[in-house]
Amino acid sequence: MAGRGIVFADVSAARRPERKAEMNVSLDKLRNIGIMAHIDAGKTTSTERILYYAKRIHRAGDVDSGNTVTDWMMEEQRRGITITAAAVSFAWRDCEINLIDTPGHVDFTVEVERSLCVLDGAVTVLCGVGGVEAQTETVWRQADKYHVPRLCFVNKLDRVGADFENVVGGIRDRLGMSTLVLQMPIGREKNFSGVIDLVTMTAYEFGDDSRPGDPVPVPIPEALREEAEARHEQLLEAVAEQVDAVGEKYISEIPVSTDELKAGIRQVVVGVKGTAVLCGSALKYKGIQLLMNAVCDYLPSPLDLPPHPAQTVEGDEIVECAPVRDAPLAALAFKIASDRYDELTYVRVYSGVLRSSRRVYNPRKDKMENVSRLYRMYANRRDENLKEAGPGEIVGVVGFQHTTTGDTLCDKKKPLLLEGLQFPQTVIDMAIEPRSSGDKDRFEAALKRLAWEDPTFETRIDRETGQLLISGMGELHLEVLRHRMLEDFSVDVNVGKPRVAYKETIARAVSVKEEFIRQVGNRGLYAIVHMTVEPKPLSGRVDFVSEAQSAGVDRRYLAAAKRGAIEAARGGGGRSGYPVIDVLIRLTHAEQHPADSNELAFESAAMEGFHRAMEESARRHGPLLLEPVMALDVTVPEDYLGDVIADLNGRRATIEGVDTRGGVKVVSAQVPLAEMFGYATTLRSLTQGRGTHTLEPCAYRKAPQKDHERFIV
Repeated sequence: MAGRGIVFADVSAARRPERKAEMNVSLDKLRNIGIMAHIDAGKTTSTERILYYAKRIHRAGDVDSGNTVTDWMMEEQRRGITITAAAVSFAWRDCEINLIDTPGHVDFTVEVERSLCVLDGAVTVLCGVGGVEAQTETVWRQADKYHVPRLCFVNKLDRVGADFENVVGGIRDRLGMSTLVLQMPIGREKNFSGVIDLVTMTAYEFGDDSRPGDPVPVPIPEALREEAEARHEQLLEAVAEQVDAVGEKYISEIPVSTDELKAGIRQVVVGVKGTAVLCGSALKYKGIQLLMNAVCDYLPSPLDLPPHPAQTVEGDEIVECAPVRDAPLAALAFKIASDRYDELTYVRVYSGVLRSSRRVYNPRKDKMENVSRLYRMYANRRDENLKEAGPGEIVGVVGFQHTTTGDTLCDKKKPLLLEGLQFPQTVIDMAIEPRSSGDKDRFEAALKRLAWEDPTFETRIDRETGQLLISGMGELHLEVLRHRMLEDFSVDVNVGKPRVAYKETIARAVSVKEEFIRQVGNRGLYAIVHMTVEPKPLSGRVDFVSEAQSAGVDRRYLAAAKRGAIEAARGGGGRSGYPVIDVLIRLTHAEQHPADSNELAFESAAMEGFHRAMEESARRHGPLLLEPVMALDVTVPEDYLGDVIADLNGRRATIEGVDTRGGVKVVSAQVPLAEMFGYATTLRSLTQGRGTHTLEPCAYRKAPQKDHERFIV
């Protein structure tokens, strides 16, 4: 999203050691996985080690040095964080793996959202010291939403304070997932030297920290044998509880073979009934190869998952998109990436075949699209030029003109709609203008391109000041976008101070009738719509339902009415001028003229009808201003706990709990974003630089009365 997009360059054979020219692997050997975690848990470092062992790179890069494959953007290298999800492909054992490294910072959580919606499995990386952290919970909920099977990799076990058991307990208690512990560490902290595989009951030593190498199988240390056998029994019992074939043998005291146990673990993981837990230290190359073996053994192929559901455009029937090549095409565009030269659309194919130099249909836009070229992706490079992409494949497409994130690509003769994506509301605004008047055209083009690829980046005009405002998920998000405008589009800009992105909603339902009847030259414009706008609390969305199909109105006109109403809401359709959320718009009736009706007339009628409904609601019941509330985690030594809580109470925070993790206190709270500007400086002052915090958008709630009086006239 907030990345520069995909500026690909050709990759020579020398940079792609032992890489097959074309993927020629059966579908059951394909793995589409993501790596997700809290910031600084070690996702990108793990990815780099994976690529090294898969022989996709000759030397593993380092995040601090800014030379990793997936953190290729200048901003990522400068800040040492992942900003945009990057995809790489490689072979491991007999499997072909498409891997997406996702950001850990909450400002870029949309990258995780749209990656998880197309992935078949995921690896959750957890810090051995920090355990389950704030963003870990966020990405875990996102994976739950899409029913994504997961493995957990407990990283950084060589660090002071690392506690494997504490992390496993956090997975169970905070994430609510049963655990299948497949490994136990040998040694603690700086003495961490290997693991015991509890499935095969084999110990592995990793050797010298300074040099990567293969894990060496060794006998289980006698001091750990009794504990390892007890843990093996616990693993066997946990699988037996959920897998009948294993359970029957376990109850009858019949030995369960290693292959049977592996099959049982796979069944639990693929069914999202539990998560398998492994451990290591990615920075020191420990445990990575065993992790990749687990990906092949326990995460699903496209064949292991239920067929993806879709809705027919005509008839609104639900159909299943099975991963079959000779089925009708069903593919989802889940990410747009652009730069000043080119635009590339990331696509996941669910059924059928997507072919280069062909045309496909986008039913949401009712447009045909050209598939000019297909590529397999390797971070910011086009790795392979493909002729076609079959079921389960994730590819980059060049040539689309109308497709945006969440759109479906299919066969025009058999149109269908895959479920789209829903993105969180923006929480922060910033005024922006080009520094030079001569940059106006490039400035507008840059804003358009950025909004096209990033669904959480919005622009609008402030009703009071006439300034152009950009909106995003946080200060870092907007700062990165500002740098992109200069670096990628050569547009220098002036920006104002960040400010809270308020929203507006309604208190009670209002119904209106809007007539849009005009004469323009020799042609008329005619549309009549009856609309009801009603509150839909805590949805964070604007939903639209058409109940006017029986009136004989052209479906295109009804679609235009939907566009008009939703655009009016997003553009600041309320009394305050802020975007409207938490409403349901019902189109209850519509009338068309045989000659004068068109899409423009119905779009305009719906826009004006929505504005009038909001005005009427404000007049009758008063307007309702909403402010963003953030989920806050503050990690602080116990000596400073009282001062931190006192400060939060003064910021209208609701304290939800105080936990102890790794010898420090973690305060969980919900607090209005308006009260959190400058908090990092305050926290450093209160804790002598020893406190840290994370903020995550939580919800929109009614703003204080003083804000109503300030922003709504």
